[in-house]
Amino acid sequence: MSAPITFDNSYGQLPANFYTRQALQPVTKPSLIKVNLDLAHQLGVDPTWLQTKDATQVFAGNALLPGADPLATVYAGFQFGNWNPQLGDGRALLLGEVLTDTGQRFDLQLKGSGPTHYSRGGDGRSPLGPVLREYLVSEAMNALGVPTTRALAAVTTGEPVYREQQEPGGVLTRVASSHIRFGSFQYFSGEQDQASLRRLADYTIDRHYPDLQASEQPYLALLNQVIEQIAQLIAKWQCLGFIHGVMNTDNMLITGETVDYGPCAFMDTFKQATVYSAIDQQGRYAYQNQPAIAHWNLMTLAQALLPLLHDNEDVAIEQAKAALQTFPDRFDDHYNAHSADKLGLTPSKVSRALFSEFLALLETHELDFTNSFSGLADRLESKTPLLPTDDWQQWMAQWHAALQDSQDKPAARHRMQQANPYVIPRNHLIEHAIQQAYSEGRFDQFDALLEAVTRPFDPELARSRFAQAPASDEIVKRTFCGT
Repeated sequence: MSAPITFDNSYGQLPANFYTRQALQPVTKPSLIKVNLDLAHQLGVDPTWLQTKDATQVFAGNALLPGADPLATVYAGFQFGNWNPQLGDGRALLLGEVLTDTGQRFDLQLKGSGPTHYSRGGDGRSPLGPVLREYLVSEAMNALGVPTTRALAAVTTGEPVYREQQEPGGVLTRVASSHIRFGSFQYFSGEQDQASLRRLADYTIDRHYPDLQASEQPYLALLNQVIEQIAQLIAKWQCLGFIHGVMNTDNMLITGETVDYGPCAFMDTFKQATVYSAIDQQGRYAYQNQPAIAHWNLMTLAQALLPLLHDNEDVAIEQAKAALQTFPDRFDDHYNAHSADKLGLTPSKVSRALFSEFLALLETHELDFTNSFSGLADRLESKTPLLPTDDWQQWMAQWHAALQDSQDKPAARHRMQQANPYVIPRNHLIEHAIQQAYSEGRFDQFDALLEAVTRPFDPELARSRFAQAPASDEIVKRTFCGT
């Protein structure tokens, strides 16, 4: 029988100062919660093996497959704007890399697998709640068309984890194009290790952006490519009402994939200043701040790359500034395109103004973000406003006028149905699933919610409980990281 997972590791071939090799930290009684058969198929992983006891041992960090090379990567980062010169995988273990039949390379990482060289006194474990949350939200994001890390498996550990109270433990098996972070570059920049900085940049280009190798200035081209990837990503976040919660530079991947679903959340009632994260006391990473924070984070990445851009520091700074100045326009272009789709329009100044006015009305009248957009398609044939108020009636009249000018209604309906989900991973439903797992040791609600959030545009779910906003006693106001 062939190996269930074939590893083809490359990061572990980089110099030893990029990581620390790490022994496994076994747990006492692991039990399988879920495996992602769809993702396994994409990776070329044997789906039958995934559901065996041997697989559970691997996903718990109790056993090692042939070819795996477990290591914890080192990185630095700006955390809530404050510089930390060394962070690293404090509760994660990179098992190795899977090379698919199409030549795509993916990291296979255990999250919550125990202490590492970079744990800084922490236990390296994860409560079960954050494991379930990340599984649900990352798979929902994938179904919504947002670049993201994904979940291959989730297990319970059979051991308690102690935070504010005792909680059951869990381990998530996470898949990413790679785990190279902004902070990976910032670590070597902070160490003034230009040789390693260049080695990391060369590795990143070779692995993720090989077309840039032909550029006259490949490192500047890399910076521009990352700026474009992040502009696309944040535009999608904003148009779905997604709030990451901890946009530190160590939580941003060089590939522009969403990573580290800690205190993240999708908005229910729309409010620009919404913050869910319990650790974001000042609202730095509020919904309305995410584009500006992404721009700031890119600035810190550019600063780390300066020694590679040009031998003359002044020239390097000017090149970096010119690249960074493109971010607002890049973001606006993607945001305008996505927001126009949500209204069934083609991108224009009119669509942008209508979208902005729509958000203002949502906030004024305290309406649900997702349901307000998904309900618009039903109003293509009438001018019935979301609420019987003068401001809504005026907006509806302007919207219908714009629709008449731009294209036919069937085309508009199709665009809206592709852009406006009926189902998102609602905070209260995630909490219900977690509480059932904690109190009953069952995952019925988790399974049902996962099935729903991976069908976000299915009209059959439009009137289901998964599409309903929370009742007043179900509203979640704070989310937590689990570290």
